[in-house]
Amino acid sequence: MSEMNSTVGEGDRHGPLGLYVHVPFCASTCDFCAFYQTTPTADGISRYMQAMADEAALIPWAGRRVETVFWGGGTPGLLSPKDIRRLGEIVRERLGGGPREWTVEMAPASVTEARLEALKEIGVTRISMGAQSFQPALLDGLGRQHTREQIFRAYERIRAANFESVNIDMMFALPGQDEAAWLTDLGEALALAPDHLSTYCLTFEEDTKLWVKLSKGQVKLDVEHEARLYETTWERLGAAGYAQYEVSNFALPGHECLHNLNTWRMHEWAGLGPSAASQHAGWRGGNVADLGQWQANIARGDRVTEDRVALTPALLAEDALIFGVRMNAGADLAELRGRFPSAPWEAVKVEIARLADAGVAEVRNGHLRLTPRGRIIADTVGAELMQAFSEATAT
Repeated sequence: MSEMNSTVGEGDRHGPLGLYVHVPFCASTCDFCAFYQTTPTADGISRYMQAMADEAALIPWAGRRVETVFWGGGTPGLLSPKDIRRLGEIVRERLGGGPREWTVEMAPASVTEARLEALKEIGVTRISMGAQSFQPALLDGLGRQHTREQIFRAYERIRAANFESVNIDMMFALPGQDEAAWLTDLGEALALAPDHLSTYCLTFEEDTKLWVKLSKGQVKLDVEHEARLYETTWERLGAAGYAQYEVSNFALPGHECLHNLNTWRMHEWAGLGPSAASQHAGWRGGNVADLGQWQANIARGDRVTEDRVALTPALLAEDALIFGVRMNAGADLAELRGRFPSAPWEAVKVEIARLADAGVAEVRNGHLRLTPRGRIIADTVGAELMQAFSEATAT
């Protein structure tokens, strides 16, 4: 099932094009992680590289330049320097020039000078390191396989390699973490002075080890505690000079993640690798989350076979609005109407008014934005916007 053009007739086919690369190899599975991953072997990595090259050749690039690249996983930094260069060559052959931004996720335990040198050679500009916490007991509770000392050593090496931008991922509302412990973690992260900080509230994804613990009552949810930590985070990072540009993301000036911004604005991206999602050439979907099956599909010329749907103006407008309000700048309503004029905007207008009356959203300078209260319940607001689109398109 190769990609083909849909008849969507609207949208921005000439906007930014991104490339997501899923590297599924991971030494162990963290208790909170629901992303597809598998244990690396020499043969598995070799076959993965060949299938990646084959899949890249299947994508209808149409001569367009790829503006942003993001390697996620799994643990992309687990690849050897030789394999990093090989995967980089596969990607670079398809870029149509150097991207504006090239991000690679790394785990502290996998950061070596040799790997960083290979990443610099292929053109990587941005490193995103998953620290999660600096406290041994909390790291152990998450199933993370690194120590606080490895975080500091890895960060020092990354900085010494002079990448243009460095992000640190942190997590809060962890089992056993009170507000004081979270503030301590935030303080340690700020002391490193990264260019970007992502702070994620722990979520219990189905079929993860933490989900099992939740279902057994071994850990509990505390919504009020989570709300307090959200507010504490925003206040602390704002005071430190980090501008919040999305519910969970903060950056120093000029260091926002362009790949994520383009994704949230519902531009196009192509996905390579098992489980990688794509929104490209009129279709949205993903690759099968199984290394062997994905390789077999690619050998037949099939990609984006899972949850495959044609992109419609209503679908793109709905998601652009839902993700747009999560950004502090909000969703530009006039711009979205221009891109997707046939979406059910009158019904959406009614829902926007209801959300404004409830004090969770506001329209300012033509942008629909969440209020501070709305940002805390952003998922709920998004679900209500989704329901408004669903009801309008069903009639």
